[in-house]
Amino acid sequence: MSRVARIPVPVPAGVDVQLSADTISTKGPLGTLNQRINPLVRITRNGAELVFEGADESREARAMSGTYRALVANMVTGVSKGFEKKLMLVGTGYRAQAQGANLNLSLGFSHPVVYKLPEGVKAETPVQTEILIKGSDRQKVGQVAAEIRAYRPPEPYKGKGVRYSNEIVALKEVKKK
Repeated sequence: MSRVARIPVPVPAGVDVQLSADTISTKGPLGTLNQRINPLVRITRNGAELVFEGADESREARAMSGTYRALVANMVTGVSKGFEKKLMLVGTGYRAQAQGANLNLSLGFSHPVVYKLPEGVKAETPVQTEILIKGSDRQKVGQVAAEIRAYRPPEPYKGKGVRYSNEIVALKEVKKK
């Protein structure tokens, strides 16, 4: 059993947390995030901390209190510091270029791939073979990175494709006659 919900979430200075009957809202220098609250979870504020507990003693209430504690901690971190994922393009001729709300990718297909970024997520290309995805919503940042990687995942023989910066691709030995 996880005991994640027992750890209170510290609210740093500059972050405003609003609790209502069925939603929690965090507002900070990087934006505003909202989350619906499950009725099985009770959230209370103790000074500069948020405390989570189950509304009853059921197993579902304990599980959901830990889940919502993690979600709210990510919301607080997102509006104060933000999240980022770094993707690397490995392969001859593979490049990326960020243009406003679009990301133009050249991944060895016969056509260029244009990925439209969702609202609240930004992409930067410091080098043609690197993509930095930034945003305040951790789920959106991770989802965008996964969708871009899915266009050309790393293949196991040469390692060509789109990979996370910390990803290790185990290369297979070439088939022999």
